[in-house]
Amino acid sequence: MAEKEKKGGRAKAWLEGLRTEFKKIIWPDQKTLVKQTVAVVAITAVLAVLISIFDAAILEGINLLVK
Repeated sequence: MAEKEKKGGRAKAWLEGLRTEFKKIIWPDQKTLVKQTVAVVAITAVLAVLISIFDAAILEGINLLVK
């Protein structure tokens, strides 16, 4: 029984520590969140275009080698 109590005590202490750490987080305001979201979406779109161009160039190169 003592072993079970130790595990329960550890879990409780861990959860309390987790709660304490979450209280330390500085959450962004809505304006910052929107800016960061737009930046992530824009960078993702640019990378998608670059990868598509790179993929098309590689396919074209392979087609030229095969012919």
